[in-house]
Amino acid sequence: MSTATLATLVADLHLLTVLAETRSFTQTAQRLAISKASVSMRIGDLERHAGVPLVRRTTRSVSLTEAGQQLVNDTRPAFGRIDDSFTAVQDQAGSPRGVVRVTAPVALGRQHIAPRLADFLRRFPDITVELELTDRFVNFAQEGFDLAIRHTSTPPDTFVAWVLSDTRSLLVASPAYLKRRGTPDHPTELAAHDCLLYLGGHADTWTFSRPSARKAVEPVSVTVSGPLKANNSEVLREAVLDGLGIGLLPDFSVSPGNAGSGGGNGSRRLVAVLPSWRAHGFFGERIYALRPRSHQVPRAVQCFVEHLRQTMAGGYPAACVAQ
Repeated sequence: MSTATLATLVADLHLLTVLAETRSFTQTAQRLAISKASVSMRIGDLERHAGVPLVRRTTRSVSLTEAGQQLVNDTRPAFGRIDDSFTAVQDQAGSPRGVVRVTAPVALGRQHIAPRLADFLRRFPDITVELELTDRFVNFAQEGFDLAIRHTSTPPDTFVAWVLSDTRSLLVASPAYLKRRGTPDHPTELAAHDCLLYLGGHADTWTFSRPSARKAVEPVSVTVSGPLKANNSEVLREAVLDGLGIGLLPDFSVSPGNAGSGGGNGSRRLVAVLPSWRAHGFFGERIYALRPRSHQVPRAVQCFVEHLRQTMAGGYPAACVAQ
């Protein structure tokens, strides 16, 4: 086999391993920065070299044949070692460099990640950040992200999880709504109110505890309902400000100075409801940077995480000082 043929074969085998992860010609093309037509053509060339089908194509899905899966199982570890080795060599360069692909919830990303990008990119001009804001859960293997910024109480065991900051859920309403419907004194009274809900999971069940009580009080769970459900906390915040109901929002979506115990002028602001109670088990109690466990974490990724830790909670290590 000639050197040119071997080089082409190795490149196409790598493409096959990416296709095995994404299960999509379109996403494979995006990951490798080539056209979808090129992905299809190169898979066809690889199948001709192998002499057997490697990929099953339907109008709705892509999967590997037994032969294709065998090739991926045999070659993927080698490509992983190559990637780790090359990343380690790149990290010996004078300053961090490379692309960091990040996903974050829309509200958290807009309000707290995006404002921190300019300083980071000025500090590390050889790093490029690709930020995708979405409130859906992403598949790291299929979509090729380096980091996910998420608020949760229990990060997955299979992920490296860096704590960026603490967070909590706040129960809020507008003065206009409370004037019209009254202010609840106990979580069970929320069942009779218009509540604005986050889409997904057990969003219609809110659980509260009372940590300030003199003696331990059992958590209280209440089933709530209302006129609006949305998968974005900024949308829910605006609905609360408009007086549509009571909302349970993450603290990062409550603008500073908007939530209080009452008083002040204007009805289009947020007032804390049941301030002596604390909501549990909904948005999570910490914000994390998450990454699947791997042998090598690129220096550019490390530096981005440390930038967020510094600006949201902590400090910069000397290893991430730009040269």
